[in-house]
Amino acid sequence: MEHEFTSQIRQVLTLAFGEAAQDVFDKSPLLQYLNIKTRSATRGAKARGSFANIYAVYVLAEDYLKNNFDQRKDYSDYQGARFADLFRRQRELPFGSKLQNHALNSRMNEEFKKYFPQGEYIPILRDLQTNRYWINENLLNIQVGIQSYNIAQVIVEIIDRYVAAKRGAFERFIEACERLKSITKVFRKKTSSSSRPVAPMLTMAALTSSCSLLADFFRSPRRWT
Repeated sequence: MEHEFTSQIRQVLTLAFGEAAQDVFDKSPLLQYLNIKTRSATRGAKARGSFANIYAVYVLAEDYLKNNFDQRKDYSDYQGARFADLFRRQRELPFGSKLQNHALNSRMNEEFKKYFPQGEYIPILRDLQTNRYWINENLLNIQVGIQSYNIAQVIVEIIDRYVAAKRGAFERFIEACERLKSITKVFRKKTSSSSRPVAPMLTMAALTSSCSLLADFFRSPRRWT
């Protein structure tokens, strides 16, 4: 799948892996999944953002990197990240304050399997007894010829770019709303003493009202999936 944000993904991969970038992408279901989930990046503020599932990947990759497992060989001995820490971190991220726990618990893995039904691995591993979580390292280490490439860092960078793109779309949307409000005020003044039909003014007011409601929604999203 190719879309506008795909070029950003390829740029991150090229900076990290050079000539191996395309091979890494082609052999990584997780990178392909992120490519699918970021297709709304440039569609504007009203396009639904896929924050819940990609943030589940993000916080686990972030935990992996924080403990330097991309440079170590003992991730299998790691006790795992605590659910409470991961969930708190998700909600600290942009647009994440209202996220639910479904993505970490099952939803992300279920969706991943829908896109890659023949895949051998799922991204998120968890221990139900201890409530500890891991990202599946089998999906992080990509073998290209005799060289192995770890994609944990590029996953974080790709998602950071996606969030920045969505923020930019939102900011442009707010600016458009402010311009519409200004136009409405001028239009109202011109028509207040006129005998012309009020339908155009009502239409403009309705647009302004809708714009304000959407802006409020994006400032405090109820739930992102």
